[in-house]
This record gives sequence, C-alpha cells and structure tokens, in this order.
Amino acid sequence: MRSITFIFLSFISSHVAAITVHDSASLQKALQDLKPGTVIKISPGDYPGGHYVSGIDNLTVEALDREKPPHFKGGGSAFQFSRCQGLTLRHLEISGQSVNGINLDDGGQRADPVKGITLDHITISDIGPTGNHDAIKCSGLDALTISNCQISGWGGQGIDFVGCHQSRITACVFTGKPGYSATAAIQLKGGSSDVTVEKCRFQNAGERPLNIGGSTGLEFFRPANAGYEAKDITVQDCHIEGSPCAAGFVGVDGAVFTRNTIRYPEKWIFRILQETQGERFAPCRNVRIADNQIVFRRSQVQIEVNIGDGTAPETFVFQNNHWLAEDRPERSKPQLPVAESGGVYGQKPE
Repeated sequence: MRSITFIFLSFISSHVAAITVHDSASLQKALQDLKPGTVIKISPGDYPGGHYVSGIDNLTVEALDREKPPHFKGGGSAFQFSRCQGLTLRHLEISGQSVNGINLDDGGQRADPVKGITLDHITISDIGPTGNHDAIKCSGLDALTISNCQISGWGGQGIDFVGCHQSRITACVFTGKPGYSATAAIQLKGGSSDVTVEKCRFQNAGERPLNIGGSTGLEFFRPANAGYEAKDITVQDCHIEGSPCAAGFVGVDGAVFTRNTIRYPEKWIFRILQETQGERFAPCRNVRIADNQIVFRRSQVQIEVNIGDGTAPETFVFQNNHWLAEDRPERSKPQLPVAESGGVYGQKPE
C-alpha cells in the first residue's frame, strides 16, 4: 500500500495541508484525519463510493491530474458533505450510486445555511436508476456555484435545490438516458431564491428539464416560513431540446426566462402549476418569458402552455419571443394566457 504524501503550503498566518492519495485506503485515512483548509488531491483510478464528511470548513477535494479524474463507483452516495462551509470539489467522475451521486446539506440546521460551496468539472452518470435519486442533491446552501458539470442518467433530479439561495448553475450539460426515471434536470424548490441558471444544455433531460419550483414537505422549507417554492429565479442563454416540456413554473413567485433556445418539446412548451397548497403560499405568478427562440412541431404540441388550477397565469409576461411550428409555419402563433408584445411567428430563426 502506498503511503499518503503530505505537502504543507505556508500562507501569511496559517498552514494548509495538501494531501495526495493514491488508493482507496489512503483516501479513507485522509478523510478520517481532516482539518479545516485541507486540500486532497486524488490520483487517477477507481475508488468506491460511500464517503461521509461533516463539519470541515474550506476543504478541497480534486483530481491530482485533471485530465485523468478519479472515478468513484457505486455506494449509496459517492460523497455526502454535511455542514462543510467553503467546500470545493473539482475534476471528479462519479457513477452508479443507488441514492444520490453527491449530497450536500446543512445538517438539518434550517436557519443556518452552509455558504460558499463550489463544484466544477464534475461528471456524474447512472444514478438510481428509478425513484427520487439525484445526481447532485443540495439542501440549505447559500452562495453555491455549480459549473462545467456533465450529468447523464438519473432517477429524480440532475441537480436538486431545496432551500438554496444566492446561487448559480452555469455551463452544465444534462443528458437523459432510457431506463432512468428523470423527473427534472434542474429543480429549484423548498424556498429557493435568487438562483441563476445559465449557459446550460438539456437533451431529453427528464419530464421537466427545468422545474422552477416544485413540491416540498413543509418541514423541509428554508426559510421555514417561505410562502413560495421558488422566488427570483433567472434562466438565461440555455439550450433545451426534447422532453415533454421545456420548463415548468411550479409555485414560483417571480422568475425570468430569457434568451433561451427551445427545440422540439414533445407535448407542451411551458407548464404553469401549483403543487404546494395552503393559505401562506402565493399562486404561481410573476414570470417574464422574453427573447427566446422556440421551434416545435404541431404534430406534437397542441397546447403550448399547460395551466393548472390555483395559478395566476394572468401575471405572466411574454415579450419578443420567436415561435416556429416547423411542420405548420402558418400555425406558429401560440395560444398564451396573456397577449404577447413583439412576438415573431412562423419565421425560421437564425
């Protein structure tokens, strides 16, 4: 068995340990002896899942060689990090977990979110395959950034936010696989707010590639008294292809959906729904859908916007969208809950 290599990097007033591990045994030892600020560099190779870390701040776990990321296979989850402020995960490959790929949480301390987690260049595949099993599950996190990740094949959500705030998902790719139940690629619910999704690509990525809102048990909301599933959400510059719809707005109180490209949804283009009921919850409302390019087929889409009970579709705004029914250009103009301003219908977009 190769030993763990320790390198100590000197900073102004502290020492941060950089640990290089070469096999599963040395990784397990490193995770048991963690101190705040540790950097773990993992050599190429296959590693088992099932790792749990709690209460270690400013931890970094990354590939030693970013061109040959370590591959974590199997287990309930590859990693669960609970109350790890300032965590960074970079250049890792994860597959074959039965519960979640990565689980990030606040340890159930709903009034005290975990801040400053970064995930970058993580590849996750084959999670589940069926049931509520997520590639990346996030509960009670603020200032979270997920970038340049590739997710394919999952049972529940590709990325699931429950009560997360001031966060960003950028430049990620979500690809559905036959045999995986895939409710959504990205779901933002449970009191999530001030979240931006940008420059992402979705290919047959679940029933609702973007589930802006959702359905959450009352005991899981963060903040506990939130009157919405999601609020102040922005989705911009994304490409969404296939799936029964492009996006669902579900119990959301304020969102912007702009500059996105939608191609060939299979049943609807958008859904406006209210799944969480109760006097404290605002009806789904105040969504601006603007400057999108939408190409669909009339042979698939008869109803452009599916509207459920208990919603406020009259508060939606549609502006400057470009709509083309590719197989019936003369029937490109959609039936919307409100009149659109500046829409373009029946012309092939650039």
